[in-house]
Amino acid sequence: MKFLSRICIPLVRISIFIVYFYFGLLKVLGVSPAEVVVRELWSHTLSFISFKDFLIVFGLFEMMIGIIFLIPGKERLALYLLIPHMITTFGPLVLLPQYSWKGFMIPTLAGHYIIKNVVIVALAIAVAANIGDFRMRTEIKKVE
Repeated sequence: MKFLSRICIPLVRISIFIVYFYFGLLKVLGVSPAEVVVRELWSHTLSFISFKDFLIVFGLFEMMIGIIFLIPGKERLALYLLIPHMITTFGPLVLLPQYSWKGFMIPTLAGHYIIKNVVIVALAIAVAANIGDFRMRTEIKKVE
């Protein structure tokens, strides 16, 4: 059991890094399978920026989130960066239902891709709750 406790948070960090860095890299390289949905969301929100520039910046932002999750003590920053990313990522569920849903509560493949982010949010909160600045502040409040 101690072994699992020791490897849990490092595995979560590495997992989040892999997902964010890899998916971001695919966007930067212009080969992301999510590009169609990202383009459609972009056209409804930030079309004053060129799509190519937006896709590269968005991909670099994802890669940066992944890298920051690997750095001990930077959990708070990673979570703050994760919030706007998740808002953007969940956007198509509401703004682009034709890309996200086949029917009532039946997601498309893109919908699956988006909904899996609930797991990332939970894991990110677990990292923050178990190490770093968040945990220290909680323990200080308990002592007072």
